[in-house]
Amino acid sequence: TPFSIFRTIGKKPFVVPDYFADEAEMTALFTPVHVPADSVTFRSKNVVVLVLESFGKEYFGSLNKELEDGNYKGYTPFLDSLVSESLVYKYSFANGQQSIDGLPSILSGIPRFVEPFFLTPASLNKLSSVGGELKKKGYYTAFFHGARDGSMGFQAYARAVGYPDYFGREEYGNDDDFDGNWAIWDEEFLQFFADKMSSFPQPFSAGIFTASSHHPYVIPDRYKGVFPDGTLEIHKCIRYSDNALKLFFEKASKESWFENTLFVLTADHTNQTEHPEYWTDYGRYAVPIIFYTPDGDLKGYRDAIAQQIDIMPTVLSYLGYDKPYVSFGCDLLNTPAEDTYAVNYNNGIYQYFKGDYMLQFDGEKTVAVYAFKTDKLLKENLVGQVPQQGAMELELKAIIQQYMERMNGDRMTVE
Repeated sequence: TPFSIFRTIGKKPFVVPDYFADEAEMTALFTPVHVPADSVTFRSKNVVVLVLESFGKEYFGSLNKELEDGNYKGYTPFLDSLVSESLVYKYSFANGQQSIDGLPSILSGIPRFVEPFFLTPASLNKLSSVGGELKKKGYYTAFFHGARDGSMGFQAYARAVGYPDYFGREEYGNDDDFDGNWAIWDEEFLQFFADKMSSFPQPFSAGIFTASSHHPYVIPDRYKGVFPDGTLEIHKCIRYSDNALKLFFEKASKESWFENTLFVLTADHTNQTEHPEYWTDYGRYAVPIIFYTPDGDLKGYRDAIAQQIDIMPTVLSYLGYDKPYVSFGCDLLNTPAEDTYAVNYNNGIYQYFKGDYMLQFDGEKTVAVYAFKTDKLLKENLVGQVPQQGAMELELKAIIQQYMERMNGDRMTVE
């Protein structure tokens, strides 16, 4: 679009490093091309992805059982009850720190490196997504965000990657439910979301990005005093949106499509935190990643690493999707725990989590290694002391070079 061209004028494309002259060597270490086995059998379940604004992992009591000597309750009673019926991961991460990083990571399996890719010329690349791949299987696809159409570039992104139908504030059609700042209140917009999905042909793949748990941290007047302030401004908003999700699931559970649906819940990024563990380069990326099926098919608390970019390959694997596609994450259902990983980019430093360690790399050399599972405040830099450092650095270099080459060469899909 003209807007896409304007906002990317003068932006430098991603710089391709020369870590590997031999493509075969790089690909042996890492490839984002997923090729399903010939034996897979596809099942036409609906897929609903809920991206929860600012819902950092710290807010969940169920995911922080060791906090405050085991006395921490959190601010998400409904989601905590859902976690107990879902598949979740002990170490789960966002791939970026902004909303515009979240959607490409969650839906398209693309991490944020250097800067948000759709603020660069690479935004014009051909991309896919969970919905884009499922459209090839005859799915109806749609995306929802209660702000005005075009806000944050979500509508343009969604349409580009395979969600042609978009429902925003204008489509909702009742500004009595506008929060006065950003969007339609979560409670009303999630009810609208449930109603709309009941009108969709099945199978469908739908996504929604909630909005109420956002600065300036206000909730509807009727809930003031109902949801206490907590110790941070955002806490009452987290309580409010958690209740809105409870009402959404109560409504959805009565619909004919509910039992045949895979729900995925995660946050776009973290926000205000109060515990030191969440102030670190590790904690500021900690978000929940939740897979829920009403029939209990996906359930458990896995001692493994997960990240937003794993959502696309995990969903497609669960459905038995049989076509090749590009995603920088892994299929969590079929990847051994010791091989799961996470990547993100923090103020010029690449971060790579694998096994017991978090490695920080400045593009040329490893500058820090932490035993992040035990050294939760990241106080002891083990650079040069950990046998895994060399292998981790090589793997990270392969991920970075694959990303830069594919972004620059418009090779983010399988033709």
